[in-house]
Amino acid sequence: MNAPVSHPPEIAASLEGATPFMAQYLTTKAGQPDAILFFRMGDFYELFFKDAEVAAAALGITLTKRGKHQGEDIPMAGVPVHAMEGYLARLIRIGHKVAICEQLEDPAEAKKRGGKAVVHRGVVRVVTPGTLTEDSLLDARGANRLAAVAVRKGRAAVAVVELSSGAVDSVACSIEDLGAALAAFRPSEVLVTDRMYSDETTRDALDGSGGVVQALAGAIAEPQAAGARVERLYGVSALDGFGAFEEAEVSALGLIAAYLETTQAGKVPALAPPRRLGESGFLAIDPATRASLEIDRTQRGEREGSLLACIDRSVTSGGARALAERIARPLRDPLAINEQLDAVEWLLERRDLRRDLRDALKASSDIARAVGRLALGRGGPRDLAAVRTGLSIAEGVAGLFVGQVDPLTGQPRRIASALDRLTLSPDVSRLKADLIEGLVDEPSHLARDGGYVRPDYRPELDAARTLRDDSRRVVADLEARAVVESGVPFKIKHNAVLGYFLETSAKAAEALLRAGPDSPFIHRQTLANQIRFTTVELSELDAKISQAGHRALAIEAETFEGWRREAARLAQPLQAVAEALAELDAHAALAEWAQEVGATRPIVDDTLTFCVEAGRHPVVEAAVKAGGDPYTPNNARLDGSGQDGSRLAIVTGPNMAGKSTFLRQNALLVILAQAGAFVPARSMRLGVVDRLFSRVGAGDDLARGRSTFMMEMVETAAILTQATPKSFVVLDEIGRGTATYDGLAIAWATAEALHETNRARTLFATHYHELAQLETRLDHVCNLSMVAREWNGELVFLHEAAPGAADRSYGVQVAKLAGVPGAVVARARSVLNRLEGEKAAAARLDDLPLFAVAEPEPIRGPSPVELALRGVDPDELTPREALEALYRLKGLA
Repeated sequence: MNAPVSHPPEIAASLEGATPFMAQYLTTKAGQPDAILFFRMGDFYELFFKDAEVAAAALGITLTKRGKHQGEDIPMAGVPVHAMEGYLARLIRIGHKVAICEQLEDPAEAKKRGGKAVVHRGVVRVVTPGTLTEDSLLDARGANRLAAVAVRKGRAAVAVVELSSGAVDSVACSIEDLGAALAAFRPSEVLVTDRMYSDETTRDALDGSGGVVQALAGAIAEPQAAGARVERLYGVSALDGFGAFEEAEVSALGLIAAYLETTQAGKVPALAPPRRLGESGFLAIDPATRASLEIDRTQRGEREGSLLACIDRSVTSGGARALAERIARPLRDPLAINEQLDAVEWLLERRDLRRDLRDALKASSDIARAVGRLALGRGGPRDLAAVRTGLSIAEGVAGLFVGQVDPLTGQPRRIASALDRLTLSPDVSRLKADLIEGLVDEPSHLARDGGYVRPDYRPELDAARTLRDDSRRVVADLEARAVVESGVPFKIKHNAVLGYFLETSAKAAEALLRAGPDSPFIHRQTLANQIRFTTVELSELDAKISQAGHRALAIEAETFEGWRREAARLAQPLQAVAEALAELDAHAALAEWAQEVGATRPIVDDTLTFCVEAGRHPVVEAAVKAGGDPYTPNNARLDGSGQDGSRLAIVTGPNMAGKSTFLRQNALLVILAQAGAFVPARSMRLGVVDRLFSRVGAGDDLARGRSTFMMEMVETAAILTQATPKSFVVLDEIGRGTATYDGLAIAWATAEALHETNRARTLFATHYHELAQLETRLDHVCNLSMVAREWNGELVFLHEAAPGAADRSYGVQVAKLAGVPGAVVARARSVLNRLEGEKAAAARLDDLPLFAVAEPEPIRGPSPVELALRGVDPDELTPREALEALYRLKGLA
């Protein structure tokens, strides 16, 4: 007899008076206190108590009641099993965790244990934002990453896993760089220790990541325990073979390992060995800069309108993710950057090959995510079909490059490396051949549905299917033989009690009844007018037919499981093929975009130069050209060494003239160049940038009580404390959120610090025209202005950056363009004229009747000269008439 199960006091108290079913539910729920529990009951997942109330409110489903527990009604809600993924997606999207509790036995088996026995159930998975693997829950063109952050001995580390594809990365950094390192991965979920989230420095980095933060017990991150978990996850005795990890990295990887143990209910995902990314391997971009530049998402959180959406010409989901990773984490090593550029240039020059490559890739599948699901036991026959298709495409793609090797220069290293990974190992080739031979062209989504193994692949399956599908014909054949052998007009019938039987009339059966025990026809039942018989063959057929459907499904399930295990065993070489296809797609996509927009290859080296000729903002140019207008390119030149020019440019000019676009344009060119992409410019030379900062536009952070000006100062402080001579900085309107002289003083001091202390290459846009004086005070400062002209009383923006400082801001004219009422514009012009006519030191605002109740100055009508001009059509005048008109106008003036 089994010993009674003991529970902690708090659980035991909740179980008091519970029915066996409710006791099972409460015990399961106690193991998942922070998750919504989907509790399988037949064709529904049921939710109870608080979970039901939360889900009903979030999903808009009916909240009802089911019985009572400890005298209180039990709230209940449910979702159909077949529609579960849609509801699951909505809960995950708003940050919930969901535990899936399945029935682990057939209800018929439970009945054998007694009338009150409860079906065995267990949690098979905990679904969280960072552990999704289903296609229906994932963005096919975007990565879905689970990150973990740890801090040890003054160093921080970020470990990241993409469970759907098996990629694992780790990077160690300073605590100051944590925000930039974490934001580069754009995780959906971030794991931290409970102590860490209470620290304000690290909390800023976590909040800036955009992922749902999950706090775990600090003991999990202790290096020794964490290392043991990672070793267990990979099935190794030491981590030395993966690289020399810092303590913080081991702790972060340990957090991920612990979380996967919990959420995957013991199933081991197919993970690639962790790649240790060097701290100096990537361009550091903090969260504020990413938001400002709209690299992969706009400030509204949408992909459309971002830099990534603008340049993405990939044709596969894997290629789209690879391209997104390149744009999100540009490189910092000139050698690696130029290798990427070599691959893009090589494909750009081979238009026919690029076309054939992209056509072939369009038919490809997402091998990486299919293998990830198969390894976790969540995949189906369609995932096997995706593997088969992907491997076939890989062989075809490799064949396209045969004969494409230049005898003198060969192929670019990145192209050659990708092609090497497309060479299938014998085991992978054998799996592909098995899937081609045995898997139907259009398999079912679920393995339990059957029908996905080809005929003739397994003889025993064909026999079971024949018996299942052709049972009527088999029965009819047996009936005919029975009639011939007995001479009796038999009919074979079936019922739930006897199964299949031979039936004839009582008179026809008399001879068989007299035959005795030697007759092959065995008497089964006598009715008023019919006699029923069976034979040994019919009894065996009855058993076979009843079992044939189950046997066919069982054989198919066995076949599927064999293929699934083989795919899981070969996960790493399969993922290598997937990565190679994705990389080729990303190279070809960048080449395609470069050809479309006329982009050129940048020169990237290790100097401190930034020189752009006729540069264009890729996103704005696409929008402008879509409207049928031309885009005005601009030059920019900064020299961080100060030997060949200025390293800080003061950019002035009116609002709407394009200052912000000019600033963002040059920052985006840095990103494109260091991502190994061509740039929309006539030419570009870039000394590689270590950190990119952009403070263009800002908003309140009301949750922390930070005003717009406070946010501006926080971001400026980060720049001044982190920028180096190899950094690139764009600043827009520093100091505008406070009093005029305070703002001017802050902007002046910031510009001086960037020039003298940080020595970073900087574009500094401002409306404080006094800053133009820095050109004469500091050695390496220049002035640029966005050109605007007044024409016939209207302000025309030329969107051209020219040397020199702007003489005015044209604010009143911009107000007029914006539709400010004419009386207000006229009054503003009057006040402006008076302010500009007085010396700044002597001007007193209280002398101006700004707030006095006064009649607005009248708006004058057109002058006689203007009226006369309206009646003149220059195209219709002869030279003599034109001269007379000029004299007449002069007289009117």
